Amino acid sequence: MTEDAVISNVFAGLTGAVVDDRGVRHLGNPLGEQRALASGSAVAPLGDRSVLAIEGEDRLSWLDSLTSQALADLAPGMSTELLVLDPHGHVEHAASVIDDGETTWLIVDRDDAEGLLSWLRKMRFRLRVDPRDADEEYAVVGGTSAAIRDVVAAAPSGTSLVWTDPWPGITAGGYGYALVEPHPGAQRDWAEAIITRDDERAIAAAADAGDVALAGLVAVDALRVAAWRPRWSAEVDERVLPHELDWLRTAVHLSKGCYRGQETVAKVHNLGHPPRRVVALQLDGSDSVLPPRGAAVFAGDDAVGEITSAALHFEDGPIALAVLRRSTPVDAELTVDTDDGRITAAQEVIVPPEAGATANVPRLTRLSRRAAAK
Repeated sequence: MTEDAVISNVFAGLTGAVVDDRGVRHLGNPLGEQRALASGSAVAPLGDRSVLAIEGEDRLSWLDSLTSQALADLAPGMSTELLVLDPHGHVEHAASVIDDGETTWLIVDRDDAEGLLSWLRKMRFRLRVDPRDADEEYAVVGGTSAAIRDVVAAAPSGTSLVWTDPWPGITAGGYGYALVEPHPGAQRDWAEAIITRDDERAIAAAADAGDVALAGLVAVDALRVAAWRPRWSAEVDERVLPHELDWLRTAVHLSKGCYRGQETVAKVHNLGHPPRRVVALQLDGSDSVLPPRGAAVFAGDDAVGEITSAALHFEDGPIALAVLRRSTPVDAELTVDTDDGRITAAQEVIVPPEAGATANVPRLTRLSRRAAAK
């Protein structure tokens, strides 16, 4: 039996649970699970995450030299994230990062874990670092900071392994392109705890007894999309630059030392413009039809981009993130391919066409569907 199967089977027997090879999709009420997750009354088993552990005295300075984030002085218990870029600045890997003083822990999308671990092992040279797969020992659960405080997080070196999402704050050395204020992600309270496999089974048992409320991955993703939060497994393709996803906010330090891809990051930010830009879409909700990842986005008859994530949000209705050509007008009337034909999509700019060399443009007050309805 694969480790993925072990993870899924822990929760497969729960009433209403719909489970696939990524984990618990939902437990029968995805919209209600969103409400519970956002309010802090539920936690979500994140079976689509993997845990990597990096031990050794040189681990932080080594990661600092390889990735987009400044990590050399990362204090125990502090949360951040990193990107591994190719020589041309395209995103190859992404990870959430927390260090406990002895080990650096990476939470990564499961489909990215093997590739990232293989790359890290190739880059060890003679340094005192030892990257390893920690999935057999640890799982990940997510929820609000208050909800996660009720979870027994692992603490092998005395520091609780709880990663608090820095999004959408602009961390040290970062830069935000989104023009609206307040940023929709400002309302999102999100943390992820690394727990032992025994504690994962205890959560499943408590949920079965009615003592713990759970939410599925469908709910987790809907809250993420509403917050405009990029994710490796959804928004990243072979040519994406971090600028295109507004990922300079939390995953890139623009003034740290050299690393692979840094020249492109600096040139695009200081001298040019990213060739594509992420947008938020309010989808026609008359039939509650969600486009699949990769569905074409059209301005008139011209394909101008594609859907990266789509979700049915408990307040905003059907929403999506899409990556469009930079030249697509911000007021263009858009449509999106679905299995039932094209549907209309209202565009909300996240990364403006001017992002980069002329990024210092005025912020705008956000008028969401929720605000307009009040």
